[in-house]
Amino acid sequence: MFALVDAVAFYASAEKVFDPAIRHKPVVVLTNNDGCICAVCPIARQLSIPKFQPYFKIKRYLEHHDVVVRSSNYELYADLSERMMTVIGRFCDDHYVYSIDESFLRFSGFSKVISDWAEYGQVIRRAVWRETGLPVGVGFGPTPTLAKAANHAAKKLFGYNGVAVINDDKSRCEILSKMAVTDVWGIGSRLGNKLKQLNIQTALDLANQNPKAMRRMFSVVVERTVNELNGVACLTWDEVKQNKKEIFSTRSFGERITDITPLKAALVTHAAIVARKLRRQHSLTKRIVIFAASSPHEEVYYKKSMLYDFITPTSDTRVIAKAVSEVINTLYKPDTRFYRCGIGAIELESEYFYQTDMFNKSPDNPKIMTCIDTINNRYGVGALSIGSEKLTQKWAMRRAFLSPHYTTRWSDIPVIDCD
Repeated sequence: MFALVDAVAFYASAEKVFDPAIRHKPVVVLTNNDGCICAVCPIARQLSIPKFQPYFKIKRYLEHHDVVVRSSNYELYADLSERMMTVIGRFCDDHYVYSIDESFLRFSGFSKVISDWAEYGQVIRRAVWRETGLPVGVGFGPTPTLAKAANHAAKKLFGYNGVAVINDDKSRCEILSKMAVTDVWGIGSRLGNKLKQLNIQTALDLANQNPKAMRRMFSVVVERTVNELNGVACLTWDEVKQNKKEIFSTRSFGERITDITPLKAALVTHAAIVARKLRRQHSLTKRIVIFAASSPHEEVYYKKSMLYDFITPTSDTRVIAKAVSEVINTLYKPDTRFYRCGIGAIELESEYFYQTDMFNKSPDNPKIMTCIDTINNRYGVGALSIGSEKLTQKWAMRRAFLSPHYTTRWSDIPVIDCD
């Protein structure tokens, strides 16, 4: 048996954990630079607030309904995610973190002692709520895709009190018949439209298709999805989430910048992010792309990107930052109002299978990088960084509604007054 556990409106729920004053109020969270709405709590959902709507378009509507607005507090979310996953991991044989707010559980030995899956799901929900303050939904199924479907039912279909179980054909058909085909894990809107043209409207309709025919018409992925919807497990943890083939870090600026110094600082910061992600999945990059651009709405649009090849593959922040220094003068254009920049590692290989070069010694220093990662993992990302990241913060992301860093900054630790 598999399970999928994920938080309900994770970002919005995380904002309520340490702020009791907003727990019973509608809350929305904004994307980078306070651009669009990315999370809507269940209370706010009752006001029909759409996700991914630009904030400025519905600002007055939110004010009229006294909706609490928050900027994305990624430091807080990451810490609460780690706490939540630690709690969830106690309840299964095998635990796989799929994203910041959801994880798969696999049961083998546990299955022999669990007689009531629905009650066990409630035990998990109560434990997560008691120890983190986060509401979660739990779905059980004989395959990862059916567990995902059950989780959808637990959170969005009427009659399931936060937990849904698919453990026989009756429960499978009941839940799949109430799900649109685009609600199936791995079926996006474009593929969903093609399926609807074939009169495949619901998840059950898709499950009733011939797997081989679906493979001929679409792909092996759709074939596996059909089999999974019928209780035939086809996905392993490696297939659920593999190492990334490319790693990018890009972001728009909180305000337009015209000087070369803040542009370089922003690019070096992206270099550090890319390098950290490379080390996390034990990869090296042989080539990166570096770009900077103005807004397409400017009178004169400017965008330039450059490829940089390394003599030896690297995951060292200092080496990638040096590449930025070498190309910044070519990338920069005077009198340009830069709006966005970024770096992407586009040619990766595993550090375990890297063939060293006899004539070119790698400039990487794994011990220094391990030291930096260890300190930042303990004290928060950015606690230790290279100097060129801190040249200026003019480029920093705009977060006008940012809540305190309750768990990652000493000055923001909640204080209880007992007087």
